[in-house]
Amino acid sequence: METAEPENDAMAGTAYRYVFPEHVAIDDVEASLLMAILAAEALHSAAQVRLDAAHFFEADRRMCVISADSEVGRDIARLFVNFLEREFGPEAYAVERVTRPTTETPTSESRSTDREGSR
Repeated sequence: METAEPENDAMAGTAYRYVFPEHVAIDDVEASLLMAILAAEALHSAAQVRLDAAHFFEADRRMCVISADSEVGRDIARLFVNFLEREFGPEAYAVERVTRPTTETPTSESRSTDREGSR
């Protein structure tokens, strides 16, 4: 009897890529991302968010990517969408699920957003 090999989830990671049109204030989008991260810290602890969350925000390209490989990352993505929709409405962004090889190592820039100016 032949059995199918199990799918190897360790070979790929999942993330959500958000893109924002020109009429949406990108500084406010970044503030919404920071609020989502802070809210995730309330749910999971700052240490757990630091260990498990990965994201990338690029204002020039009007894009944000949030890793969904952990419960923390998925919560940040949920919170971010909720904050975006409340602030700007559901038409203010496009989001897609993307799969990437896990061999990519996030840089320190993609693991955290500079919060110096937000404190």
